[in-house]
Amino acid sequence: MISKKVNTVQEAIQGIKNDMTIMFGGFGLCGIPENTIAELVKTETSNLTCISNNAGVDDFGLGLLLQKKQIKKMISSYVGENAEFERQMLSGELDVELIPQGTLAERCRSAQAGIPAFFTPAGYGTEVAEGKEVREFNGKMHIMEHAFKADFAIVKAWKGDEAGNLVFKGTARNFNSCMAGAAKITIAEVEELVPVGTLDPNQIHIPGIMVQRIFQGEKFEKRIEQRTVRQRN
Repeated sequence: MISKKVNTVQEAIQGIKNDMTIMFGGFGLCGIPENTIAELVKTETSNLTCISNNAGVDDFGLGLLLQKKQIKKMISSYVGENAEFERQMLSGELDVELIPQGTLAERCRSAQAGIPAFFTPAGYGTEVAEGKEVREFNGKMHIMEHAFKADFAIVKAWKGDEAGNLVFKGTARNFNSCMAGAAKITIAEVEELVPVGTLDPNQIHIPGIMVQRIFQGEKFEKRIEQRTVRQRN
């Protein structure tokens, strides 16, 4: 058994340098690699291209990297909860590529599967399709999208073992499952790291072959992005 375990978040992020492209798992604030993002803020690594469904909020998640001006480009689907993101985008300080959410997920999954490109009808006839190859399939127009090329994928899981096998919990599975294995190096941040053989093989969502480094996070805030409750009488 090849152990993928590293003891600290500092060890996990070794090799992340300026100008790299990094995938970050999560949806909103659900299932984001909190410890790793916080450590990247401390390193002051800059000019990053970040692939993530969204950019966190102003004071949490990827919003922390935006505050420090460490991100030069965001490739995202939804950015509506971050005022600093909006400010940087409108001022021209931040390069932004907005992608339909399903296309974003498939560009990750294609990279994971080794598929260089695919055709999708999403975005045809809009700015999304500008400059892209167009083909007709079954009477419907499709545009060609390329798989992402990322240096690192950083994902967060509920449980993992020292071989890198991962189990996600509930909606925290989101983009984490399609980003694992979709970059040259995948770092998995887990809430609980267990010995090999502990996890039920039938319950594993991502096999360890897709993970190069795994570590147990120390604290998880698990903030709620939009708390909605019903009024009590």
